[in-house]
Amino acid sequence: MNQTSHSARRTEGAAVVRMAADLAGLGRMTGAELAEKYLALFGQSARTRNKDFLRKRLAWRIQELAEGGLSERALARIEELGGDAHARWHLRVRPRTPASPRIRPGGAARDPRLPPAGTVVRRVHGKREHSVTVLDDGFEYQGERYRSLSKIARTITGTPWNGYLFFFGRAKGTKPRLGAQGP
Repeated sequence: MNQTSHSARRTEGAAVVRMAADLAGLGRMTGAELAEKYLALFGQSARTRNKDFLRKRLAWRIQELAEGGLSERALARIEELGGDAHARWHLRVRPRTPASPRIRPGGAARDPRLPPAGTVVRRVHGKREHSVTVLDDGFEYQGERYRSLSKIARTITGTPWNGYLFFFGRAKGTKPRLGAQGP
């Protein structure tokens, strides 16, 4: 019996050391590496590339996996208090269905703020009008495909921009014009 408890303590100690190493490794990861780890641990793509946010979420998930997460009683209470609440652990209680508006048929998340595919977004910058076509899997600008609006905004301005703010925000009193041109 003494041997069993010693073996159990050794296993628990090794798990704690592995968890500590995983947590420490988060501080050295790039944004892309953090996004990859997020996909591996959560089973879905991160909707942000904010490194601090991703590190916190990943640290929480690593600890949850190592130590067990919320109890069944806590999950039941969450369900009772907020059946439609948008909380991370709520997804464990009722997983998102494939028909959810945020999930595309291929399974990749799509920003729900974006207009439908085929929409042309226009923005005047530097005395010139720039047109971007929204696609199912990205954007098209001047005959080239881009994965993000931020890349296009940087190409246009030469400086880093939040692409959504650049095209859809009210920066400097300007509003983009949308043209509903179908595919």
